[in-house]
Amino acid sequence: MPANKPPFDGEWVRLKGRVEYVRGVTYKAAVDLHEELDRGSYILLRANNIQDGRLSFDDVQYVDKSKVKPKQLLRKGDILICASSGSKSLVGKAALVENDMPITFGAFCCALRPKTGESEYLGHYFQSRQYRKAIERACSGSNINNLKAASFESLIVPLYSKTDMLSVVGVLDALVAQKREAESQLELLDTLVKSRFVEMFGDPAENTMNWDLIGLASLGSCKNGMNFKSKESGIELPCLGVGDFKDRSFINGVSEMGRVHLDAMPAEGYFLKDGDIVFVRSNGNKKLVGRCLAVFPNGEKAVYSGFCIRLRVESDRVRIPYLIWALRHPSMRRQLFGRGANVQNLNQKLMAKVKIPAPPLSEQDRFLTFVAEVDKSRFIVQQKIEKLQTLYDSLAQEYFG
Repeated sequence: MPANKPPFDGEWVRLKGRVEYVRGVTYKAAVDLHEELDRGSYILLRANNIQDGRLSFDDVQYVDKSKVKPKQLLRKGDILICASSGSKSLVGKAALVENDMPITFGAFCCALRPKTGESEYLGHYFQSRQYRKAIERACSGSNINNLKAASFESLIVPLYSKTDMLSVVGVLDALVAQKREAESQLELLDTLVKSRFVEMFGDPAENTMNWDLIGLASLGSCKNGMNFKSKESGIELPCLGVGDFKDRSFINGVSEMGRVHLDAMPAEGYFLKDGDIVFVRSNGNKKLVGRCLAVFPNGEKAVYSGFCIRLRVESDRVRIPYLIWALRHPSMRRQLFGRGANVQNLNQKLMAKVKIPAPPLSEQDRFLTFVAEVDKSRFIVQQKIEKLQTLYDSLAQEYFG
């Protein structure tokens, strides 16, 4: 694969005139959202549906068709962007739309529609560090970070010849394909662990193996996260929020968490410790409530948001990895869903009703040994992903820098 930068004999050109800016749909949630997709609604994407440069359809809403203009339906080659957020780490994140689709997007997002056949090329630019730096500069000094049409039109991107542009896209596409293949390998490893769990422990909600049952809340202490309004300055801390959960079981370190600025240090009880299990406590999407992961800050100070609830395991009846895989089983997730009408809520009272099978520690340790062997393969694959990302960033720096 060629890694050298094509000879650049073009010019640096602003995006103004090269893209069309399309605003997201404005709607009233209580009136214009449907409970499910029907003939009168479109799938509505929001900022949380833009993940790692791709569109995710795990958590979508459905908006009435009367609120959507024809040009607000996504087209192949569009670049969907989070245009407004209180978090600088979220604002500006982007994903290339790979097919025409009868799907729209909310008011906190926008779509850039390239006019000159540069969709794939610009799609890579919007994943580059150069773009991220430009967005950070555009957002400096604001509490709510808003990107407007002028924010994008003022971006200066090198304009290669058509042949060289195709070369750039080919090289970067190849790296993305390799990275996605490696990510698929991680998903297969997860499936392997899930299968082994069911083989050893059955359905935890049904307790098909007739193990002793223990109340979830009795395993330790629970505490809701802290409610706060992040500042532009002050004490900066890593903060685990709903957007950090994704589809994973563990977070090691604090680099994968968002950041908040607070006026003062929080009370000690709001800091996370190694082995804490954090649940999504409240969210408008029922599918997210009850999602959990184990956190290992590794000695660094980190907090968690008020939309989460933390379980600090103090019992010696269960191992943390076993407990996480049990809680992530679909049947257990159904027990953890809240009972609210619009906003679903998980609370300590509901958690107290949940029973977890407690197999002998020897069986749990046997499962952990299997997981540790799988984790060796996971580590190798993860290293490959990181190397591919480093190479991608390096080449993007050459092409767009």
